[in-house]
Amino acid sequence: MKAIVQDGYGSQEVLKLQDIEKPVVEDDEVLVRVRTAAIHAGDWLLVTGRPLLFRPGFGFSKPRKRVPGFDFAGTVEATGRDAKGFHPGDEVFGDAAHGSCAEYVVVSEDKVEVKPANLTLEQAAVVPVSGTTALRGLRDAGKVRAGQHVLINGASGGVGTFAVQIAKALDAEVTGVCSTKNVEMVRSIGADHVIDYTRNDFTKNGERYDVILDNVANHSLADCRRALTPDGILLTNNGTSGNRWIGPLGRMAAAAVLSLFVRKQRPPFYAPVRKRDLVDLKKLIEAGKVTPVIDRTYPLSETGDAMGYIGEGHARGKVAITV
Repeated sequence: MKAIVQDGYGSQEVLKLQDIEKPVVEDDEVLVRVRTAAIHAGDWLLVTGRPLLFRPGFGFSKPRKRVPGFDFAGTVEATGRDAKGFHPGDEVFGDAAHGSCAEYVVVSEDKVEVKPANLTLEQAAVVPVSGTTALRGLRDAGKVRAGQHVLINGASGGVGTFAVQIAKALDAEVTGVCSTKNVEMVRSIGADHVIDYTRNDFTKNGERYDVILDNVANHSLADCRRALTPDGILLTNNGTSGNRWIGPLGRMAAAAVLSLFVRKQRPPFYAPVRKRDLVDLKKLIEAGKVTPVIDRTYPLSETGDAMGYIGEGHARGKVAITV
């Protein structure tokens, strides 16, 4: 099968289109013919191998998993004997935990679901990781309630575009923070208020918020907390900030420690894709409350260019890869 392969760390040039063996489905797995994959900032970090502190988990000199990509959508080709929830021909979406930038991927049954009926495969592919992060952050970690005022810093990004819509689905008043070129897009997906960060600093404008979801890390934790109501909470979600050695781990560690002593600071939340979250996202999508935002679509052969674009940090919504 055709697949994007990475045999070392570096820039987008380390990604090559090659023929490799088709994966074999295990008892509790589903074999999917991938039609569309999706990539995000976490994929770019795995390509570059930074921060260096991550490498013990992924491989010191080269990645242990040669094929990048988490999100996918496609058609079920075969199922293991214990994976009884799917049948060949089902159109599905999910999280492969590596390997989706290829013609075929095997995935655990508990990380895949039949795609929303009102989405194309391309739209469905961009949902799992970013959609789950936004859902678990706001609903579970943030416990957002109707009537609360929620601010999404980085509202035009992959997680941010889902977060704006999910916060609205939870009946919150939503303020999105983005750059000038993205103001109208963020407003169009449901934000009640939009702050152009090139003109207005949300930490200094006097407004106060019940929940802040920070996807950008362009302000200190203390500055963000000062923009909260007395009972407000700060959620930190940023996987790309920091230096080449520890990257976002420094900010994550600070948030974790501060959460033990500072009531407004919540610890970093971990949101691996689960089937029940895919089901909940599917319900929101089919109800018309959430619609994926796709910035660009690249063919599989141009995955390196797509990763480079993600690495620039200016994608509006998601980037998809057609296979």
